[in-house]
Amino acid sequence: MKRNVRVFETTLGGRPFKAEFGRVANLANGSALVSFGDTVILATATASSTPREGIDFFPLSVDYEERMYSVGKIPGGFIKREGRPSEKAILNCRLIDRPMRPMFPKGYFNEVQLICAVMSVEKDCAPESFAITAASIAIAVSDIPFESTVAGVVVGLVDDEYIINPTVEQMEKTKLNLTVAGTADAIVMVEAGAEILTEKQILDGIMFAHEAIKELVTFIDGIKAEIGKVKNEVPEIIVNEELKAKVYDFAYDRMNAAVRLHGKKERSYACDAIKAELMAEFAEEYPGEGKAIAAFYKKIEKETVRKLIIHENVRPDGRAYDEIRGIDCETTILPRVHGSALFSRGLTQALSITSLGALSESQRIDGLDDEISKRYMHHYNFPPYSVGETGFMRGPNRRAIGHGALGERALVPVLPSEEDFPYSIRVVSEVVTCNGSSSQASICGSSMSLMDAGVPIKAPVAGIAMGMIQMDDQIAILSDIQGLEDFMGDMDFKAAGTVDGITAIQMDIKIDGLSKELLETALEQARKGRLHILAEMDKEISEARAEMSPYAPRVFSLQIHPDKIRDVIGPGGKVITKITTECDVKMEITDDGLVLITANDGKGGEEAKRRVEAIVKDIEVGEIYTGKIVRLMKFGAFIELLPGKDGMCHISQLDLKRIENIEDHFKVGDQLTVKVTEIDKQGRVNLSRKVLLKEAEKTESTEA
Repeated sequence: MKRNVRVFETTLGGRPFKAEFGRVANLANGSALVSFGDTVILATATASSTPREGIDFFPLSVDYEERMYSVGKIPGGFIKREGRPSEKAILNCRLIDRPMRPMFPKGYFNEVQLICAVMSVEKDCAPESFAITAASIAIAVSDIPFESTVAGVVVGLVDDEYIINPTVEQMEKTKLNLTVAGTADAIVMVEAGAEILTEKQILDGIMFAHEAIKELVTFIDGIKAEIGKVKNEVPEIIVNEELKAKVYDFAYDRMNAAVRLHGKKERSYACDAIKAELMAEFAEEYPGEGKAIAAFYKKIEKETVRKLIIHENVRPDGRAYDEIRGIDCETTILPRVHGSALFSRGLTQALSITSLGALSESQRIDGLDDEISKRYMHHYNFPPYSVGETGFMRGPNRRAIGHGALGERALVPVLPSEEDFPYSIRVVSEVVTCNGSSSQASICGSSMSLMDAGVPIKAPVAGIAMGMIQMDDQIAILSDIQGLEDFMGDMDFKAAGTVDGITAIQMDIKIDGLSKELLETALEQARKGRLHILAEMDKEISEARAEMSPYAPRVFSLQIHPDKIRDVIGPGGKVITKITTECDVKMEITDDGLVLITANDGKGGEEAKRRVEAIVKDIEVGEIYTGKIVRLMKFGAFIELLPGKDGMCHISQLDLKRIENIEDHFKVGDQLTVKVTEIDKQGRVNLSRKVLLKEAEKTESTEA
């Protein structure tokens, strides 16, 4: 059967970019094989024909599928197939979801699934760099309603030059890893890691990305105009205006008073009471309208909060727009861990704990990239008790994984190098109480926890979450948003960094987008807030402790010649196993001869280091050693001078007097002090005890 295949081509970052339609996945509402270089993503968009009965939310699911065959690999383990998504795949799902979700029309409740399956990978054309665009193309040609075309790009900064979708080599040099999504008119999502860059450098990078996004949007809109399906109509939301008016009359003034209560619990109790009264008031008159009443209640709550902020310049807890909640910082909270800190900002509290280990404990990652190891791990936990609720404890969800990755991205730029601090590092942030901005609190707590553990970070890092309310042609940008402002607001903009600049950014927009001017204002207000938070943190701890915890492992390092590595390892690993077992240490040896010894106590580490130094030390003629007899022969004794290195002392050189039978005078295990008299051409070491005895005899007679 001949298929009607259509191909559309352009360039992206100077490399070919192509979208192909009609070849595969034609039963999906929309599908495309999208190629960037030799990297290929099959993007599909599928929707249910009708919404589930009674549903009042938009059920969107996004999946980013990493296929190991795309890089010519067979999955490891016993089950030779892909399993649960990797952390990187989950983060890519979030990157696609965040800019796409706000673009579906209100009132559209059909179930929608977006799948981006990575089918072929060219290393210099990373699939994650265009996955957002691929998903947008699939939606664009489908009949699924979608309000504005979205595209996304990655931006790097090499030698002060911005680059669209950098190559692997460029990514190794870049000071910025910035993902931006937007429409033709505005920015809708930003995700970035940076090596302490200024606000201007970040803003310029975002604007540079937007120019490339505009070109991609034009490309997608051209495809849509030529082959796109007619969009399905969104059912009109029928509002019971009579019920709405009665609900507003009953609840509006009560809600307007409740949202002005400064305490979270008091405000929550008051709002819950209004909702209960509302339901009771209209239950009999309007049976079966519970969902509609609840929806009106949420609209009233949102409207009163937003009007309070916009028209009265008052936030729910009484703060000014740029005011930060009260901050309290404590370190060394837990006695037996390697480092700990509790960062409190308002009701939000993050308890961060640092653990140090050998470099061999770094996380190994096997994915579509070359196998890499991650020395620094940052994990974020959000238990239900933190918001006063009950819930299942089923491990980290996508949100927790995303917040952990954001914290990791924020702190990696200030970590010391492996050469300066040869440890693997894991920080766990336990959000013990939450009223908004918990991900940024975890960054602040983790920065202090690292310093408490004695990790010599380059500078402390703090994070702040910014919000925005846009209403009646007025805009308010809010610093350090709490939970209610996040839920009712139009922007969630997180920025982390040091005194000198930004290390990480994450931004999501619930409205059509954000202009350059608003971005600039938000960045500057975030900078001032960050400096305030850093000043509060500095009052508790401003640099790494001079002494590490007594419970932290100690790492000893020494450099040996690469030719000596085999001597330290020994035949079949015999030598290194003996050292690690007897000294209770872990040892790692790099190809260039760097030996890292990790010990639970200094004594074992020092002994292991001494033994390695002895092994790699060259034996020279004239040196004196005390060693034990390891083997007796009729003609002499073999003595271990250094671990794995023996010498032979002939029977005639064992004593001043003649020895007939060596076993009558010596046994295996005896300690003898001997002198190296010769190293022959074959490398055999000849020893003499007799020479030393003669010297001692001569010294005694002289003194007498």
